[in-house]
Amino acid sequence: MFSALSAALLGFLLGLRHATDADHVVAVTAIVARERTLKRAAWIGVLWGIGHTITVFTVGGAIIAFRLVIPPRLGLALEFGVAIMLIVLGFSNLRTDAPVHAHGHTHEFDSRRPLLIGTVHGLAGSAAVAILVLTAIPQTAWALAYLLVFGIGTIAGMMLVTVLIAAPAMYASERVAKLHGGIRLAAGALSLAFGLLLAREIIVGGGLLSAAPTWSPK
Repeated sequence: MFSALSAALLGFLLGLRHATDADHVVAVTAIVARERTLKRAAWIGVLWGIGHTITVFTVGGAIIAFRLVIPPRLGLALEFGVAIMLIVLGFSNLRTDAPVHAHGHTHEFDSRRPLLIGTVHGLAGSAAVAILVLTAIPQTAWALAYLLVFGIGTIAGMMLVTVLIAAPAMYASERVAKLHGGIRLAAGALSLAFGLLLAREIIVGGGLLSAAPTWSPK
């Protein structure tokens, strides 16, 4: 009983930490920069975490259950998808500005966006998570349970991250109206730059387009 509880607690804590990975934080920052309420910011984190968890549990679960091996080129391609998504998010923030009500919130909230972005991130990270879990927990049922607890921790962690990111920006923008637009542009520039650097690392460092790509799940 103690070992099972310890494994569950560890999975939850690692899920919390996983939410703070640089590419995750950059992505949600670009999305949250458009919002002006903490409730919506928190909901974005929850949706991102749900999308991430669904993918990690589905793909990672398949890797664990069937002992699948991800080819290096496929692993790099999944990570390259994250880079492209960050670039698109950056351009979106730099080129457009959602209309805002006088009461300080946008006209509509598209829940599909953070859910989709979380799903893409989950695809890129599912292999690494599954391999780590399989190494520590060889029993399939326990490994799948661990993945689920890890996902719950990721959801909680991302909700906390989005609130921590959004709160200072919202507090400042309420006092200086023009600051909100600046925050959105800064978040867009950060997402674009990070996405370009990540894409370069995958193509040049990992050899995505080469004859012999190299990839280590992370």
